[in-house]
Amino acid sequence: MALPRVEPETADDGDEMVTAGAVARDRAAGHDRAVFLDRDGVLNANVERDGRAVAPVRLEDFRLLPGVGDAVRRLKAAGFQVVVVTNQPDIGTGRTAREIVDAMHTELRRHVPVDDIRICTHVDADGCGCRKPRPGMLLEAAAERGIVLGRSYMVGDRWRDVGAGNTAGCTTILVGAGDGTGPGGHRPAATVPALPEAVDLILRRERIGVTS
Repeated sequence: MALPRVEPETADDGDEMVTAGAVARDRAAGHDRAVFLDRDGVLNANVERDGRAVAPVRLEDFRLLPGVGDAVRRLKAAGFQVVVVTNQPDIGTGRTAREIVDAMHTELRRHVPVDDIRICTHVDADGCGCRKPRPGMLLEAAAERGIVLGRSYMVGDRWRDVGAGNTAGCTTILVGAGDGTGPGGHRPAATVPALPEAVDLILRRERIGVTS
């Protein structure tokens, strides 16, 4: 069955060759585990709109959360690929421009060494396979990057992240105060305050670099 196509980050030919080379090196080194990260509320702070915590739509409102750069570096040092999988429906609805989101991701990459960023720009009514809680972004990244989903993790702050990770076969970790329960009854394997604590938990489970 063909996997749903996820909108890629913009890249020139040189970037694509570098990315392909990095994927090949990861496979050769046995780096078939990944940690998939939601973006808003995990890597960067949400903003409040109409009483709800939502993604920023202006570059000046894009603010990384404390400790996320070091947390991702620890995952990389432990041999994990780190892939961001983010719903960004504000692009599809016209609330924000793709160029602004690209600029946010340029800023993210300046400080946080993620391997890949996957974006879904659809809304639920579009019925796509990539919008979380559907697992399309995870499945496509796994197919392209040689990731074994059963050895991987999904970290997010919403039930949609938990649903996508569970459906893909990953171990799911919820960050924040919610319980992660949504339609379908998906529940996270664990709940922690923020990404640094999620990384502590992952490395402890894998017995890498964390003392008990």
